[in-house]
Order: sequence, then structure tokens, then C-alpha cells
Amino acid sequence: MTYDILLSEADIAARIDAMAREMAPRLTEETVGVCLLTGGIWFAADLTRALARHGLGIGFDSMWLSSYGDGRQSGEMILRADLQRPVKGKQVLIMDDVLDTGASLKFARDHLLRAGATEVLTAVMASKPVTRQIEADYVGWEAPKRYLVGYGLDDGGRLRGLPFIGALD
Repeated sequence: MTYDILLSEADIAARIDAMAREMAPRLTEETVGVCLLTGGIWFAADLTRALARHGLGIGFDSMWLSSYGDGRQSGEMILRADLQRPVKGKQVLIMDDVLDTGASLKFARDHLLRAGATEVLTAVMASKPVTRQIEADYVGWEAPKRYLVGYGLDDGGRLRGLPFIGALD
């Protein structure tokens, strides 16, 4: 399988550090970071470590949303696993791999607000240039409109573990 490397491992690390530096003043030790599974794991882990290097040890939880299955076409949004801890009265930071249509991010934000979060901020590693339902508060990289893989982004469950972001098309 061949792909074009669009963002190197070093570029990803630098962008995440810059994001952490930018968002740290707005967050607190009481902020709950919520990783959207499965693709957001890589970004959420790196971002929470970068925030810690900037003196901010936020809480951590996750939600498992699904709309793709193992294909490339988006379908109905399903909450497969909810948070493990309450967020009522807390600021929440949602962390996800990519923002395209915004369906997952909007679903998660609305769900967390209904659960009583006082504020829900959003951070994504990559944002594609498409019409969407929501914009992210923090974006690591403005991605091209291509089929992305690596760093959490997959092709039918494969290639998530690549240390860079590439394109398959």
C-alpha cells in the first residue's frame, strides 16, 4: 500500500506542543479531557502529555462513538460507550483525530452539555476543508480534502498506528 506523507511525526509533535501552549491558559486542573475513541487516542495521549509539560494535569475520560464501521461512508452516530465519570459542573475538552462533517464532535459536545458540563471546548489534530455542523476551538493542522491515514486515522481499522499523517488517494 502506498501513501503520501503529508505531516511528519516531528511536525505533529511541534503542532501539538503549540496547541497545548495556546490552550493551557484557558484550562484548569479541574478540566476533564474527553478522548473520542478510537481514532482520537493518539492525539489525546500526546495532547494531555503536552499540557502536563506546560504545567496542567487535566483529568481524562473517553467516549466511544461510531458512524463508519469498517468502511469509508459515514452513517448513523452511535454512542457505544459513555464516560466513566460525571462532568456536571466541569469544563470539558473533547479531543479527536479529525474534523470533517463535524457529526461526531457535535454529537459529543451536545451529549456532554446535556450531562451538565459548564463549558465544552473542542480540539482536533486535523481539520478538513468541508462544510460541517460545528467548528473546533483548537486545530492542529488544516488538512487537505484527501483520504487521510496514520496517527489515529484509519482505513477499515488499519494504518492508525503510523507515526505520521498520510493520504491514500
